[in-house]
Amino acid sequence: MEPVLELTGIRKQFAGVDALRDVQLRLYPGEIHALMGQNGAGKSTLIKVLTGALSSGGGSMRLGGEPIQPASPLEAQKLGISTVYQEVNLCPNLSVAENVFAGRYPRHGAAQGLRIDWSAVNRRARELLARIGLDIDVSRLLSSYPVAVQQMVAIARALGVSSKVLILDEPTSSLDEDEVRKLFEVLRRLRDEGLAIVFVTHFLNQVYAVSDRITVLRNGAWVGEWRAAELGPQALIAAMLGRELAAQSGRAAGLPPVGIDAPALLEAQGLAQAGQLQPVDLRVRAGEIVGLAGLLGAGRTELARLLFGLEAPDRGQLRIDGEVVRFASPADAIRHGLALCPEERKTDGIVAELSLRENIALALQARRGMRRFLSRAEQAALAERYVQALDIKTASVDTPIGLLSGGNQQKAIIARWLATEPRLLILDEPTRGIDVAAKQEIMAQIVRLAQAGMAVLFISSEMSEVVRVAHRIVVLRDRAKVGELPAGSTEDEVCELIAATHE
Repeated sequence: MEPVLELTGIRKQFAGVDALRDVQLRLYPGEIHALMGQNGAGKSTLIKVLTGALSSGGGSMRLGGEPIQPASPLEAQKLGISTVYQEVNLCPNLSVAENVFAGRYPRHGAAQGLRIDWSAVNRRARELLARIGLDIDVSRLLSSYPVAVQQMVAIARALGVSSKVLILDEPTSSLDEDEVRKLFEVLRRLRDEGLAIVFVTHFLNQVYAVSDRITVLRNGAWVGEWRAAELGPQALIAAMLGRELAAQSGRAAGLPPVGIDAPALLEAQGLAQAGQLQPVDLRVRAGEIVGLAGLLGAGRTELARLLFGLEAPDRGQLRIDGEVVRFASPADAIRHGLALCPEERKTDGIVAELSLRENIALALQARRGMRRFLSRAEQAALAERYVQALDIKTASVDTPIGLLSGGNQQKAIIARWLATEPRLLILDEPTRGIDVAAKQEIMAQIVRLAQAGMAVLFISSEMSEVVRVAHRIVVLRDRAKVGELPAGSTEDEVCELIAATHE
């Protein structure tokens, strides 16, 4: 069988940096093809090139054996390539039928006059939805239906303009298990009709539940293509990480043990949020570093946000020192001694236009309130103390933080929260995007904080970092906790637990 779509040697650069390097993809009719890779692997860039949202910097694309070079998503749609994105990009204020045919309404008369044939719009929308097994009132506003139905409507719209290739970019991120099952039934039906489907996801169990073939990208480069039945979960993880799994844990020196009978500073029991996280049990003791391991999309950040009051759980309990607490906001969490260094440093962490001094003082000032304003001298003294303690490289504490390196920005965010004297520090990807030397400094600082008695919840995609510093490792997969591992565990053992099949 010849591929319906074939990409060869695709390249793309941004500001001289390779985002894609000689990437290839073969998609056959009647198959679901999973496109896998860690964050930054190049999946989104490849989809944008394929759909005309970005121009290619080299290589060739062939559809049905003919060369193509779509200049826009609309041109790609006309060629028979449609995309359904993670966030449904439809119009909630229009009806279901209007969304399905927006921009291409059937019109009255052979000459297709100015009047829209609303009867045909509704009838053909019902026919497209029936093709994917959905029977709803197409005259109702799209906003009156849940996200899962809106996702199906987006697929129906794609089917109406595409008969060759359907790309699904993280379509299950907002769906619960039952909604995911129904979506997969639809995908299998479309596959059996001969449609070629590209499926992008971070959920391993979903890959093996629905995919026929897998392509892995890493750091913008093509790693390989396999039949799903011939590539086990652990081998898939190894391909995504880019190396054979380490045999040694590389345990950090000087980390004192924490007794398993020591009282919990924080304890979560069955903490969950519908569509975001399955019930999770978690205990963190003073002086303990608990690592959260799992692939992107496993639920690590979602758990951190629930613990810090950024999101409200709809199930379970949270206890601090044995007492049940409910955080209405992060301010409540801060008052109970919690601190969070967020995953997205540039968007959720630093305020780039403010100075290093002002950035470090932010959290302490928020805790004190505006009636107890920190003077400029107090801010400067605070900043100078942490510049020395964390070895932050800066010409002055009044330097705009946006001018500092990524590693020094990360240290400043940690300093901001240390200034509040927290009892539990949640670190979400604290070493992402910084150089090796800065990583080592931050990892050493984490160990020193634990030695001083602080509890640390450490989240990292770098499994070598997690196994190196953690007293215990809590492993998440597909928004659920799948187990715990003790200190001294290896990367192999973490990956085996991630890859293991649910009982």
